[in-house]
Amino acid sequence: MPELKISVGGREFDVACQEGEEHFLRSAAAMLDTEASVLLGQIGRIPETRMLLMSGLMLADKTAGLEDQLRSALARAKTAEAALSEAQANPTRVEVPVIPVEVTDTLAEIAARAEALADRVEESL
Repeated sequence: MPELKISVGGREFDVACQEGEEHFLRSAAAMLDTEASVLLGQIGRIPETRMLLMSGLMLADKTAGLEDQLRSALARAKTAEAALSEAQANPTRVEVPVIPVEVTDTLAEIAARAEALADRVEESL
């Protein structure tokens, strides 16, 4: 079982962990050290047990906030998935607008005039 030396709040600790979990222990220790540094910056020197307790509580508070955000995001995702399933089950009817008769007539008249002009140009050549 590997033993690591970690630093939290400027204090060194020897901690054992399972084989292959050293990276996770270092990462957790770095997070705890960050919180301890905040405490030390605000309060100054405090007893080791109090520093570790307060740092752990600060991390737990952040974790609880992230869990709340995750629950909210999962609920929104579930709602969106339900809406998507509903939309796929009942596709929306899309209607393509019909070109009004006046527009069609006008385009036909313009085409006829263009052909007449083309005929005149052709005859004059």
